[in-house]
Amino acid sequence: MTDIAAPPITAPPEAEAKVHAGAPPVVPEFEIVPRTGLVLAAVVLVLLVVAVAVNKLWPLMFLHVVGGAGWTVVDLFVGLLIGPILGRLPLQSRIDFTTRFMPKMVVLMPILVACTLTAGWQLAANLGTNLSAYAQHGWVVASFIVVGVMAVLALGLLEPANIAVLIELKKPRPNAVVIERLMKRFVYCAGILGAMQVATLVIMTHLAS
Repeated sequence: MTDIAAPPITAPPEAEAKVHAGAPPVVPEFEIVPRTGLVLAAVVLVLLVVAVAVNKLWPLMFLHVVGGAGWTVVDLFVGLLIGPILGRLPLQSRIDFTTRFMPKMVVLMPILVACTLTAGWQLAANLGTNLSAYAQHGWVVASFIVVGVMAVLALGLLEPANIAVLIELKKPRPNAVVIERLMKRFVYCAGILGAMQVATLVIMTHLAS
């Protein structure tokens, strides 16, 4: 009589989910500061220095508009879209996303802020819009104040929180409570910056019109 092999016994999906849920999260390998990003940032900084030295309208306008647009898009995207989605993801998914996304932000945000502020100030000096005799001087001052506060938040609060999260994840035993607190600070700060970017858009479109 032929023996009939019994099918292997497998745990139901619910049981497997519980086992995986109880396992500690795995942190993939990552670079806190990506080397490729540093090379690209150095190229942009060289272009910024050349544009300021040449003091021509088009290069300054290009770097100011591209830097400002990039800064605005990142703040709105992270604060209004990424933040709410990230808060609802499981811990492992948040770690996987963070180790891929936030190292890029370490390099991206400072270069966007530098391009926007440096090229913008040089452009204002070139056009004379930073002088009190300019008809829209009040709006220009308002833009300086808003962008200055945004720069302080981006470089003084957002960037340190970003780096602190990555350093904590590099430890042999990352503290989940510390990471959660830093991530909330990062997302809330990005949300505030996103709201302030709307004010910047109002000011810039008024000046452009």
